[in-house]
Amino acid sequence: MPPGKNSNAPGNDFDQLFTLEKDVNFISVPVTVKDPEGKMVDGLLAQDFSVYEDNVKQTITFFTSDPFPLSAAVVIDLGISDNTLKKVVATYSALDGSFGPFDKVAVFTYGNSVQKQSDFANQHIRDLQGQNPGSPVVGGPLGSPPNVNGKPVDPGVLPLPSQTPARESHVLNDAILMAATELSHLPRENRKIIFVISNGYEYGSRASYAQVLKVLLTNGIAIYAVGVEGPAIPGMNKIDKLHIPGQGYTDILPKYANATGGDVIDSYSREAIESAYQTITAQARNQYTLGYVTPQRASSAYRDIEVRVKRPGLVVSARHGYYPLPPQRPTAQQPATDDTSQKPSTPPGTSQ
Repeated sequence: MPPGKNSNAPGNDFDQLFTLEKDVNFISVPVTVKDPEGKMVDGLLAQDFSVYEDNVKQTITFFTSDPFPLSAAVVIDLGISDNTLKKVVATYSALDGSFGPFDKVAVFTYGNSVQKQSDFANQHIRDLQGQNPGSPVVGGPLGSPPNVNGKPVDPGVLPLPSQTPARESHVLNDAILMAATELSHLPRENRKIIFVISNGYEYGSRASYAQVLKVLLTNGIAIYAVGVEGPAIPGMNKIDKLHIPGQGYTDILPKYANATGGDVIDSYSREAIESAYQTITAQARNQYTLGYVTPQRASSAYRDIEVRVKRPGLVVSARHGYYPLPPQRPTAQQPATDDTSQKPSTPPGTSQ
């Protein structure tokens, strides 16, 4: 404090300088702007942006292009083939190198279930094993019925289990939900992202896409991903967003990234995967950050957000909306009213 200033003096400006206020109506919106070639655009100013909430233009009260440290949950798919996973394992040093000393990183893996491999205080990634790329055995001596003297006991009975192997689960939704839940408890000083390395296939999760997306949007978490295997093969992008009832998604990652303001980079070679790590962390760290105070009252209803840039030809990526934090619980002197007639709304394009 400069000499001659008394912090106890009434009305002193330094009193206000060190007074912190928490405004639950303040909405922060990270924004990525790219040119038609996919390169990030810097040098934009606050007046170049407009923000709309539920189609109503908002007053931008905060703007910065300064980089942010990251709180990242790395989610690694163990359901990919051994060959692909070995390629991913070989890039772990590049993955570690893409994060800075002020970043917090945790690691999760999933296949039929989700496992937390390391906490946010530890960036070490252990060597992992993928699934066997071969097909399950459904024929031969291990797939045939019992026989006596070389003849089946009952030729009309098929082997048990059936010759059609049970489909393995690929619980990507559950993995993202666990990672998002862990991230939600961290301070808001860092930008929160989930960094998925996967082929994007989803099947067998207990959590639905709509349920997981609500958690992501409530806590301001963006999905970034490196797509491997099928999504990274040329020509596969035509079916990467298919949702087959009862069969899950062929690639759900673009849907998550688009709704949360993240990105997906499809990479097939080891070099491309390593390059994608650097691209994604740099993009997440160096976004524009816009802020405004919403005039709406606290509620659990979904609110739509649209960010526009006044310069033509640029591509803007930001989360499509948000769920406000739940209103404060009433005290004993103000009992809550039991109103079950209203249900929280869900973002457009989601299914339960």
